Amino acid sequence: MDQTNSIARFADRHRRTSLSEGYAAVFATVLIWSTPSLFMYYLNRYYDPWAQNFYRYFVACLAIAPLVFYRVHRGGPGIDLRAVGLCFVPCVPNVVHQITQVMALFYMGPGVYTIFIRSSVIFTALLALAFFPEERFVIRQWKFQAGTLLGLIGAFGVIWFQPNMQSQERHIALPGLLIAFAASFCWALYGVLIKRPSAQLGSIRSFGLVSFITSALLFPLTLAFGKIDTPLHAGADVNVILAISAVTCITLAHVLYYVAIHQIGVALAQTLQLLCPAGAMGLSAWIFHERLTPMQLWSAAILLVGAFLAMRVKPIATTETAENI
Repeated sequence: MDQTNSIARFADRHRRTSLSEGYAAVFATVLIWSTPSLFMYYLNRYYDPWAQNFYRYFVACLAIAPLVFYRVHRGGPGIDLRAVGLCFVPCVPNVVHQITQVMALFYMGPGVYTIFIRSSVIFTALLALAFFPEERFVIRQWKFQAGTLLGLIGAFGVIWFQPNMQSQERHIALPGLLIAFAASFCWALYGVLIKRPSAQLGSIRSFGLVSFITSALLFPLTLAFGKIDTPLHAGADVNVILAISAVTCITLAHVLYYVAIHQIGVALAQTLQLLCPAGAMGLSAWIFHERLTPMQLWSAAILLVGAFLAMRVKPIATTETAENI
């Protein structure tokens, strides 16, 4: 009897420790993922969109490489041409997303963008219905239908009521609207396409390949449209900030998020990510003095409610949007 009680106490203590680690990881991830748009908004002053994304992903690739080699050394799926082929297709929309999200920050503040990008949860769920027949049953559920409608209405409102940053107009310029929706859609498409490669290769291997391929695709684009020598002119402090954003927002957040979903579950970890817009808005208001209009605040609330409803129905598919930042 005493042995049974000891085992039960040990199991309970282990469970509490795992939960504590999981919550610590997820809240660290929330804090980190409240900052990417702020970093990119700041770096836009010194880096063009092409160079900024190339160097951020290049640094992230270097940062994740030791973990990839460690996993390969321990056994499991290796890195071969088949693995590269699996990850190549998802990297195409990822490249488009990375470029368009930086461009979108020329038309809106980092807080508004962080709120708007939550609409990718809705797009991910819709795309999953097309790519994965086994998931089409969710379209008949009222939470999914209501969440999708609210999410799209809220996403449009957050962007539409963004004052034009280049003029005195009350609405965002049309190119900014289209770029923002393209960024959200491509992020969702990447999230859906990376689902199977990630399942077959594992999160660390697949992300290592994604960061390498994305860097390789961005390199010729930077040579053609950007300024590859930007780090030589931006200054050491700016380059350090870029490196910090790459290591924390891309590499470290990815690893912490997988710790979180392992310890506390996918659904809860993803739901807590809805705290990111609040963190981003607070930091952006403090650093860049960004403010939302009343209509944007109402639209943001509608968007987040819609995203929450959609995730309650579709925890697995929608989490791919956040798992592979």
